[in-house]
Amino acid sequence: MLLAKKALSIALLSTAATAIATVSNAGSAHALGMTYSSGTYRDANVTNEGSFSAGVNQEGYETFDFNKVKNGELPGNDKVKYSYSGSNTQTGIITLDNPEIQWAPAGVKGEKNTSQYSQVFKGKNLIVETAKKGDTFNYFGLNLGALSIGNTLQFFNGGNAVSLNYKDSKGIAQVASTLTFDILTKLAPTTAQQHGGQTNGFFEFFSTSLNDNFDKIVISQLDGGGFETDNHTFRIGKGAYTASVPEPGVVLGLASVGGMLLRSRKKQKTA
Repeated sequence: MLLAKKALSIALLSTAATAIATVSNAGSAHALGMTYSSGTYRDANVTNEGSFSAGVNQEGYETFDFNKVKNGELPGNDKVKYSYSGSNTQTGIITLDNPEIQWAPAGVKGEKNTSQYSQVFKGKNLIVETAKKGDTFNYFGLNLGALSIGNTLQFFNGGNAVSLNYKDSKGIAQVASTLTFDILTKLAPTTAQQHGGQTNGFFEFFSTSLNDNFDKIVISQLDGGGFETDNHTFRIGKGAYTASVPEPGVVLGLASVGGMLLRSRKKQKTA
């Protein structure tokens, strides 16, 4: 019986994954897919830590929320490596005693985030890479907040830029090698009063094939102001990204999601 349920779980997961791929692969055949939303809570009872990936509590995902990082340090482990390139003393992890904490990416409903986060200023980029040579990511999600002119996000594999498929604010399929403020702010769904109405959201990027796996992410700022991000979630993998196989008890819910995606793919805010 358990084997039958497991097989059903995998079959339904495949259906849902196919639905996502159908929605997201309207542009370049070899480009990352992208989704965006207000995100979710890691803990429904904690709403002051920004928004998170739906995979934050699932096995196989790595999440860095910066909350335990000391001033002047960076997170990381044997799978994910963080570093900086360039020079700017303002770039760093914003701790709770820093006035810049007010710009922390907002929560699911625009709630004020009072937890630590990463802030990047012009001249010093945040680099995120796989820690082991030969490893690649096939999923990355992050909470973007208080979006401002100059915010830039790029993906690479073996030193080569990886393109992204997305739909613009008019629903037209586009392909880009760099995500800029103009692109991101028009898609971000959440506004925050504490940010003067600047936009926030949770953005997710996933491989649709082996050709768009990536091993490096560059978060940079090209103008005045900063680029605020929080709650980075990764998955190490080769080939197309598929979500973790769920427990049998949530299979019906997943099937419903897959069905809704197929029925409404023209209306989805995905690329």
